[in-house]
Amino acid sequence: MLINNNTILPDTDKALRAKCEPVSLPLSDDDRAVLESMINYVRDSHDEEKRKTLGLRAAVGIAAPQVGVLKQMVAISIEGNEKVPPVEYALVNPKIISNSVQLAYLEYGESCLSVVPDREGYVPRYARITVKGYDMLTDKEVTLRLRNYPAIVFQHEIDHLSGILYYDHINKEDPFKELPPDSISIG
Repeated sequence: MLINNNTILPDTDKALRAKCEPVSLPLSDDDRAVLESMINYVRDSHDEEKRKTLGLRAAVGIAAPQVGVLKQMVAISIEGNEKVPPVEYALVNPKIISNSVQLAYLEYGESCLSVVPDREGYVPRYARITVKGYDMLTDKEVTLRLRNYPAIVFQHEIDHLSGILYYDHINKEDPFKELPPDSISIG
């Protein structure tokens, strides 16, 4: 499956508001091919030359409904830096099984491959989460403890599987309304 800017569905497409179906294991060849294309899109989007050549937008994650596949699959690849370790998973049937009370948000707001232009505002997320799912890259069930930026990315992608877009979390009356004082601002 070829994925580029022309094949990613816009937020106006009804597929982005659908609830996705669980994926049967072991993975079918078709499901594996879709998930491999998704992780390759995200990996390739980190390279400026590939972005130009292949028609990609920079990304850290993508969910199956964004490419018209209504199945519970997400691909996440965060390169990492001095603040965040690298993270890469191609998850099937991911579920958040626990979360902190403390919130976190990106000070510059979130963006999405399906939302052009971006919608501005704070998107409150849990600062820490635990996610269970099947990782295609290791062919194993995994339990991931995530915090701060990676936790936000996983919540964003997992929301897609329930038809939720990041701007659904933004306060409609005051998009930059301050969050509780113990919230973590990630810049």
